[in-house]
Amino acid sequence: MSTKQTPVPQQEMPIKAGDETLKGEYANAANIFHTKEEFVLDFMNIFPPTGILNARIIVSPGHYKRILSAMQENLKSYEAGFGEVELSEAPKAPIGFRDR
Repeated sequence: MSTKQTPVPQQEMPIKAGDETLKGEYANAANIFHTKEEFVLDFMNIFPPTGILNARIIVSPGHYKRILSAMQENLKSYEAGFGEVELSEAPKAPIGFRDR
């Protein structure tokens, strides 16, 4: 008995997006946490005295690793064309959700 799987042929998949999604959301802060099954990425716009959670993206560990790799490759390409990016200063005040 063979356990070899037949590869699925690659095909182009169109992606649909509405105008509101295409305009994007600005985020100047992010919070990342994980469980055994998933990574949660919260993107926020912090403007004191408050902040807004713009998006929460939940992905599997395998997809998170692929996203991280793609981001590292893009940063390397960006720095090759525009110079090294300086690391931003970390926030001095804690950022997060308050218990009600």
